[in-house]
Amino acid sequence: MAVVPLAVASAQPAAAPAAPAPKPVAQPKPADPIGPLPEGTAQPAQAQPELVPPAPPPPPPVWTLQQASSLVGYINNIGKEGLTPADYDPAGLIAAMQSNDPQLLAQAATDRFNRLSSDLALGHVRGDARIDWHVVDKDLDDARQREMLEAALVTNRIPEVLNTLLPTHPQYGALRTALSVTPVTDTQTINRIRLNMDRWRWLPRELGNRYIIVNVPSYYATLVENGVTRFKTRAVAGAIKTPTPQLNATAVGVILNPWWEVPPSISKEVAGKPGFVSVKGKDGKIQRWRQPPGPTNALGQLKFVMYNEQNIYLHDTNAKSRFNSEVRAASHGCIRTKNVLDLATMLLGDDEGEWTPDKIAETLASKKTKQANFVKPLPVYIVYFSVAANVDGTIVNYTDMYKRDGKVIEALLDTKGEAPDKKPAEKIATKS
Repeated sequence: MAVVPLAVASAQPAAAPAAPAPKPVAQPKPADPIGPLPEGTAQPAQAQPELVPPAPPPPPPVWTLQQASSLVGYINNIGKEGLTPADYDPAGLIAAMQSNDPQLLAQAATDRFNRLSSDLALGHVRGDARIDWHVVDKDLDDARQREMLEAALVTNRIPEVLNTLLPTHPQYGALRTALSVTPVTDTQTINRIRLNMDRWRWLPRELGNRYIIVNVPSYYATLVENGVTRFKTRAVAGAIKTPTPQLNATAVGVILNPWWEVPPSISKEVAGKPGFVSVKGKDGKIQRWRQPPGPTNALGQLKFVMYNEQNIYLHDTNAKSRFNSEVRAASHGCIRTKNVLDLATMLLGDDEGEWTPDKIAETLASKKTKQANFVKPLPVYIVYFSVAANVDGTIVNYTDMYKRDGKVIEALLDTKGEAPDKKPAEKIATKS
């Protein structure tokens, strides 16, 4: 750190007393910058911020032939993770190894390491092919990718470093087992397993010690803690015309005796009906509709507080008979959750929370709207897995209710992970 020296004053003759400084003249206040300038007055020039060009990427690190050979071997075996070896061009890397050009080898190996690590951490399928996907995955960025590459080269542990990017959820491992035991001629099953393995890569590698996960095609909501299912219950998801998006949010608590703010998309369905209250603007025009708490309220006794731009949340319902159906795609997008009061009571009581079952019951009986917060918020993941696997490799198929799988398979079989929307998934052959 730089140290600023103290100035040492040399001895000087005493100076004459300084004349009193003149009083500052009050400056007129500048004109209101929001108001109009007088006609003919030029607008003051605004200083343009100086654009700083981004720093160029660092040159690729040096690779040995042995390290490049290890990467080739990893690529050739990547099929067990549901990815396609040819997408990472092992032949091109072998050609670079044979060129006797260290710079060409460094560039070729680094490019393939980066492409592969990105797909392992974030998924091969990208962009619109994920369909209504709103989950932020921060598992890998440029800085961490470079750190991992350098660590892999210093330690000569290319495969081990790449393996640290794979999802840790047991379901991913079970799907890998299912893929290994499925006959190679069963193209349709293989593609469905592979696309659902990629969906696990879209999620954060670690979901947290405690979280709620809602798998829309299975119509179930599950509370997981320390890797063990703590609570599982039936759910009702969005109808075909109002599909539930894929998202994650943080649940901070619940609203007891909630009002239902009717979404604008369905406001015409409730406008003027008994039991709904209009909200008017200053001009007296109706802006939206609300439904007060009560036995007919569509949200039932409570809803989770979990902000997300899609305005999707878990909640109770006054139409509990829907939970008895096998196909439960009937909501406007939110997740109606069976026994959600039991789930909320459990979470509110965790970590010595003040909301005891008696306090919750008293508040519900009061009919007053009240927010009750969890001591520790927890993440909620709303996902779309059309295939699950048991530990022995047998699989459970769920109905692809929103017809999303075809586009994902197209993108998975595309080298760049994009869906060209050319032909149905059933007619696409698996790449070797």
